[in-house]
Amino acid sequence: MPKKGIEKTNAARLLDRAGIAYNLIPYEFDESDLAASHVAQSLGEPIERVFKTLVLHGDKNGYLVCVVPGNTEVDLKSLAKASGNKKTEMIPMKDLLAVTGYIRGGCSPIGMKKKYPTYIHSTALGFDSIFISAGVRGLQLQLSPSELISFTNATVGDFAE
Repeated sequence: MPKKGIEKTNAARLLDRAGIAYNLIPYEFDESDLAASHVAQSLGEPIERVFKTLVLHGDKNGYLVCVVPGNTEVDLKSLAKASGNKKTEMIPMKDLLAVTGYIRGGCSPIGMKKKYPTYIHSTALGFDSIFISAGVRGLQLQLSPSELISFTNATVGDFAE
């Protein structure tokens, strides 16, 4: 639940409605360094536990969301195969807000404008809790990976390299 003075995001309100436990964790963000490594360092957490949300487009099935550890990149081929596409590619940054309702550095797999198929890297299951964006820069959600997977109806697999 949020600490005093922390404003709840849409993602947090959706988790509340679903009865899913989480913590809202603020951190100092830097407009010039929105990398997951900066988030992990700010939180004092290992980078493998801080997951980034990436939005891609498949050539057959349209938009999809991939949640991977902050120290990895999406494996486009394995994601394409898992999602029923021949190829997937990152969407242009200029399209992120229009597609998701979120900006770079504040993109959460929860509460996008539309529900997109979601793919979460299997290493998330190795932790009691993981960190994902709460939907704004400077705020992370800490929650159970199994709860996130269930809530987003995600497919779990090895989608990173």
